[in-house]
This record gives sequence, structure tokens and C-alpha cells, in this order.
Amino acid sequence: MNDALPTALRLYRVLSAAATPLTPLLLARRLARGKEIRARLAERRGEPSAARPPGALVWVHGASVGEILSVLPLIERLSARNIGVLVTSGTVTSSGVAEQRLPPGVIHQFVPLDAPRFVRRFIAHWQPGLALFVESDLWPNLMLETARRGVPLILVNGRLSEASYERWRRLPDSIASLLRRLDLCLARSPLDGARLVELGAPRVITTGNLKLDAPAPPADARALADLRAAIGNRPVIAAASTHAGEETAMIEAHRRLRANFAHLLTVIAPRHPERGPGIAEAASAAGLAVALRSRRQLPDAATDIYVADTVGELGLIYRLAPVVFIGGSLVPHGGQNPIEAAKLGAAILHGVHVQNFAELYADLDTAHGAELVVDADRLTASLGALMAHPEARARLAEAARATVEAQSGALERTLQSLEPYLTQLQLAAQPRHA
Repeated sequence: MNDALPTALRLYRVLSAAATPLTPLLLARRLARGKEIRARLAERRGEPSAARPPGALVWVHGASVGEILSVLPLIERLSARNIGVLVTSGTVTSSGVAEQRLPPGVIHQFVPLDAPRFVRRFIAHWQPGLALFVESDLWPNLMLETARRGVPLILVNGRLSEASYERWRRLPDSIASLLRRLDLCLARSPLDGARLVELGAPRVITTGNLKLDAPAPPADARALADLRAAIGNRPVIAAASTHAGEETAMIEAHRRLRANFAHLLTVIAPRHPERGPGIAEAASAAGLAVALRSRRQLPDAATDIYVADTVGELGLIYRLAPVVFIGGSLVPHGGQNPIEAAKLGAAILHGVHVQNFAELYADLDTAHGAELVVDADRLTASLGALMAHPEARARLAEAARATVEAQSGALERTLQSLEPYLTQLQLAAQPRHA
């Protein structure tokens, strides 16, 4: 790609290179806030902590937990073809999920900070033959340096939220220049595809949402048995992937509902586990007894609020709670993924802010597979109604499961689109490693 970079991208590259000496300060600050792992800080500078495996190597990059989980089935299929896979992500929680869920032999690294020197060092070591970026994590230097090395770059499960779309429209030359570096865009939905085309992507195919094909999250059998034994026959409600403000609503809902549901237990799983102690303090201040899973506590008969501030355990919660509020939706965050809850039979409640999964939530609501709650009062009322009426709860859960199942198939369509690239990659690797 020889086209000159727009002014904004040239300026970004100059500033990101000039800021490289400040990296130690940035990483120290992130480390202090729990956003980095000390032993793996070098990976953020593009310094590898593992050797490159021989043969063909596909690099898969996703920003965080949701993106990594969405491409797990794709990674498994690549690995089954004896293709080496390198997975990168940018958050501590995603590294924990990668450790738990990636197939044997798949390597995880933290993505380098988006400075030219770090990115070049990263690519020079790993020498990927194909790069798959997941959803919308489009870092300019990462894309430009990858394309400069002649590595085919493909966007999988591509999406552009309304906010991202409007933001990029203010820099049309810059986003068009970046999207032209993509050999192929596999869009999550027709709307995402149309937005990518409008912004300048040259080749777009709508393949569907990979998250709909991801398996239900697992649950450790021993941990599940221990929790069930600790809970016994108590009624349980849950809030998953919550953000600040939503825990307060759940705590208030618990206080109001416990008069009608004796021994009620409310489980709260924050999107960011490090917020667990703060949530516990808020519950205690409301006069409720709290236990924290991160401290290896189990709820006892007196526990009102159980804070599940751990990584990769939503599978436990969805198997235990018949009614689940999906967070990021009562506050203007954009909504979290309801698919896993639907696959495990939970009745789903959500707020109005669901633009990250707008089409899916619209389909769920239309099919009566989820229920919209506009505020904390409505959340309390809906939780109580579903707990009091098991038949209505079961209908809601079954409609959600059927809706999600009917929209599957994205994995096979994605693999079909990738097949020419994968075949070429394997053929090119044979002479070098025969």
C-alpha cells in the first residue's frame, strides 16, 4: 500500500513515536491500577515472552474478554488444522480467560502499545503469515506496520458501534486509509457491513455474529457443586457484567425483595473484578451481609449479597440464577453480551443502553426472550415478577435460547471466507519447514 498517509495519521505516528520514552511512566501507572501484570510488562514493549513456533502462524487480536471468547471456536478450528496461533489482547482479565480457555499450544501475549518501535519489534519476532483483528480494535500503528510487512490483514466479526461510526466519520480520510489496509472485512451484521463500506473498506462480506456460535461458558464441576451446596434451596437472582451504578440498583432491589422472598441471595458479578471490594462496601453500608468470591468465601445462610469478583466464572452464575440482569445497560455503556445467559437457560433482563448488541437485543425483545427494564424501580418489579412466576420465567428463557440458536452459523461462513488465505498460508510454510 503506497498511498500517502492523511495528515491526522502522520501526526499520530509522530506523536506516538515521540511519546515512547514515557512508556515506563504509563506502564507504572497502569500497574498500580491493576491494569497490567508486572511479570509481563515487557510484552507491552513488543518483547516476546515465548518463542515463535515453527511453520504457519496466524495472529488473532482481540481487545478484551468478549472478543477473545467470541473467536475461541475459530481458534480451535485453526489449531485443529495444525496451524500455529498467536493470540493477543490488552486487558488483565482477558489474559486470565486466555489461560483458562485457549487450546493447548496456542500462545497468548499482551498486544504491544501502539508505538512504531514496539509494533515493529513484535512483528519482527512473530512473523505472522495472517493477521485476524476481531471486531473493532483498529490501532493505527498496529495496522500500518502489519500491512507494511506484507501480512494479509482481515477483520473478523467486524462491528462499528454508533459512537465509533460517528467518531470515525469526523476523520474520513484517516479511517479510509486504515480500512484500505484490510484485505477483507467480515462484518457481524448488515448494518456493520454498510458502515464499513461507507467508511472506505474495499471488500466486505456479512458473515454473522461469531458470539452466537460460541459455546456456553463452562463451569468447574467442583466449584459448581460447592456453590450449590452453600446456597441450598435459597432463591437466587443475579446481575452479570455490571458497571458502576448498576450494583447500587441491585442492592436496592435486594433490600426491597427480601420481604417477599425469604432468604433471598443476590449474586453480583462486576464487569471489572477489581471493583469487587467497593461493591462489598456499598452493600455493607446498606446494612446487608456480604461475601466476596475473590477471597474464596462462599455464601452462608446469613449472606445477602455474594460478589463474584473473579474472572471466567459467569458459567457458574448462569447455571445457578434463574433470573439475570445483564449489565452495562442501565448506565450508558452500551450493554454486555446476553448470549451466554441465553444458552444456559437464564431469564434475561436488560436496560435501555444496549447499542453494542442492538440488533440482538431487539430480536430477543421481539421474541419475548428478554425483558426491558428502564430504571431501578422497574428492575425490582421485574425481578420480583419473574421470581414469583416460574412459568413466565421459563417461557422467557426458552424464547431467548431459541432466538440465539436460530441466528448461529457465523463460524462456518467465516471459515469459508478465510479458506483461501489459510490454504495459501499452509502452502507457503511447507517449503521452509519441510
